[in-house]
Amino acid sequence: MTDLKTFDAVVVGGGPAGATAATHLARRGFSVLLLDRAGRIKPCGGAVPPRLMAEFEIPDSLLVARITKARMIAPSNQHVDIPIEGGYVGMVNRSTFDEWLRERARTAGAERRTGTFETFERDENGVAVIRYKDAEGNPAAVKARAVIGADGAQSAIGHQAVPGADKLKFVFAYHEFVRTPTQPPANYEADRCDVYYQGPLSPDFYAWVFPHGDTVSIGTGTALKGFSMRQAVTDLRKTIGLDSAETLRQEGAPIPMEPLKVWDNGRDVLLAGDAAGVVAPASGEGIYYAMVGGRLAGESVAEFLITGKSKALAGARRRFMKAHGNVFRVLGVMQRFWYSNDNRRERFVSICRDQDVQQLTFDAYMNKELVKAKPLAHVRIFLKNIAHLTGLIKA
Repeated sequence: MTDLKTFDAVVVGGGPAGATAATHLARRGFSVLLLDRAGRIKPCGGAVPPRLMAEFEIPDSLLVARITKARMIAPSNQHVDIPIEGGYVGMVNRSTFDEWLRERARTAGAERRTGTFETFERDENGVAVIRYKDAEGNPAAVKARAVIGADGAQSAIGHQAVPGADKLKFVFAYHEFVRTPTQPPANYEADRCDVYYQGPLSPDFYAWVFPHGDTVSIGTGTALKGFSMRQAVTDLRKTIGLDSAETLRQEGAPIPMEPLKVWDNGRDVLLAGDAAGVVAPASGEGIYYAMVGGRLAGESVAEFLITGKSKALAGARRRFMKAHGNVFRVLGVMQRFWYSNDNRRERFVSICRDQDVQQLTFDAYMNKELVKAKPLAHVRIFLKNIAHLTGLIKA
């Protein structure tokens, strides 16, 4: 074990969080290993806000579509079309997007290896040892002064090294990537996202149709065990007229819905991205928050490596929650209340007809913070919510 190569940091998982953390550390001059499984593509609608593109210097060439409106469909099939004024929702294909991020990390100086993490151990001096199987299935191992677990909602690093990581709350997500027909169905628009708030398609979350240029992501999510997500997607494809479109990929995975209370082990391991639970409730948006979490993980690990003070690791969660905790708390309340049954979903979609709600929702999405510039609009929204809750306004 004394012959093993030692890195300043080993990052397990090469999605947006892991790749961003590896890039940050490599740019700071630390020796970094980025370890990622072969062929891993997370099931994801692929939505990214303009702020992500600017903040993380992502080229426009990675966008496969720009969404300029959203359609929200109620249980009654009534729908609300919401224009996205002053911006857009970008769409990326995760296979291409994630690989570009991993290559940026390599260009910055990180070493890339393909492999599957197996165990977290320590040597006789207490140094972390990461054991994995390489691309050919052979056992391999490296040492690390610090470890970043960015290996998903059921993080093996988290389960083995961070107390409480196995308590992460999540929904299951499943989607099918299909080829966009040469002549799409009449109710399909290449610049519109459709979100279905209907119990038969998702009993406690939502189903979606997200255009990706020459492909379409059609999926659903739920925390209800036993619910057939495959059948729900089959039914949705039939409803929108894409049941005969060519299916390119079928993917499923858990998606976290609440940040963990603790992201580090107080010694040398820190979680990021889905492993830390940073996917926004209600919307399920995760790419931007994963990249923010990855950057904060990189900053905190860099501080730890320089100072030797393990308390620096806790700074990642503290800074993340200071910046985004209020958004997560508000969205969590929304999901628990409005998504609980179809009667409330009907009212939720009805509320979204309101222009104040529409503008503030997408302002918050594009700017990634609760909008405080229009207090009167917030008052009006609060009063309208009360009216819907009390039944003074019919859905």
